[in-house]
Amino acid sequence: MVHLLLGIIYIAFISLGLPDALLGSAWPSMYQEFSVPVSYSGIIFMIIAGGTIISSLQSDRLTKKFGTGKVTAVSVFMTAAALAGFSISHSFPELCLWAIPYGLGAGSVDASLNNYVALHYASRHMSWLHCMWGIGASAGPYVMGYALTGGQSWNMGYRYIAVLQIVLTALLLISLPLWNGKKEQQDASEETMAKALSLREIINIPGAKEIMITFFCYCALEQTTSLWVSSYLVLNRGLSEETAASFAGLFFIGITVGRFLSGFLTIKWNDTQMIRLGQGVIAAGVITLLLPFGEMTCLAGLVMIGLGCAPIYPSIIHATPANFGKEKSQAVIGVQMAAAYVGNCLMPPFFGLMANHIGISLMPIYLMIILVIMTGMHERMLPKVRKKPLLVSN
Repeated sequence: MVHLLLGIIYIAFISLGLPDALLGSAWPSMYQEFSVPVSYSGIIFMIIAGGTIISSLQSDRLTKKFGTGKVTAVSVFMTAAALAGFSISHSFPELCLWAIPYGLGAGSVDASLNNYVALHYASRHMSWLHCMWGIGASAGPYVMGYALTGGQSWNMGYRYIAVLQIVLTALLLISLPLWNGKKEQQDASEETMAKALSLREIINIPGAKEIMITFFCYCALEQTTSLWVSSYLVLNRGLSEETAASFAGLFFIGITVGRFLSGFLTIKWNDTQMIRLGQGVIAAGVITLLLPFGEMTCLAGLVMIGLGCAPIYPSIIHATPANFGKEKSQAVIGVQMAAAYVGNCLMPPFFGLMANHIGISLMPIYLMIILVIMTGMHERMLPKVRKKPLLVSN
């Protein structure tokens, strides 16, 4: 039964990644149909991000009250409903309206499901599950491309993904008894006895502020790279737009492949070692990106940055129960996720302002500064958190 539930969680992570790149791949068709400026995609993104921040901060309260299985099922249903709403929208205000349940559903399931895996499964599963998310995120644009190249509208691309999410919702509902096994009931009882923490109480936990900044910086670095690397390669390194787009894809391939490989490394290395390894590889990648030796150094630098990013996110999440205690892990993961979404929202646009007023050549320096802060905050956190081993299931 434990392995069956783990299989369902793997399917869930693939499915959860599917919608994440849909807006970007469909927007060239969408904004023309709605007669709005191309920049309006940022409005939808901000609405979704705002919803994820709110629901992430509420994940501790919701999970303690309803349990991970029910929170996950309801959250996926909300996401499915929002995607179905996108598929029948014919105006920009309708998209904005449906973006609200999209964000609220995404934040709750992300924090709750990640905490469940951190509590009950070995670190390698966290790495491989996030690898599955990367496969889903990579497949989403292909689904949209299939719809568009087949003579269908972007609405059908959203509809296909919505149907898959509805199927996942049904699967999660059927699997609810699996989430309530003997071990899970014991853990749920312990979590219920511990009251939900307020935001102030969570922030005052020793090490919580540092891990929030660490997560903020990680997601800022990843999102800034994904958003601006193509422009950097074209405007600063003189690559063609086609070549730059291909190279940018290697960054995501590096993350996905890196998470697959990280799963094997975690058999011998602990979460802290994996985080440090990732930070070191990112630093080497950024330095390589700065070297003026042509396209191959750019290629190597981007792959290295992606590989370095790979273990950091899942390792930070998986280490949370050990660092902060099982009874506080859901609350801490919730604020970590909120900090991550804030980093996603603020730091890439901030670099855009820098690129516009100073120069896009600053991107590697910008990434290195973020990396230094991230590394410093993580190292500063370690002496503050209590060290006790976490028993996990294999």
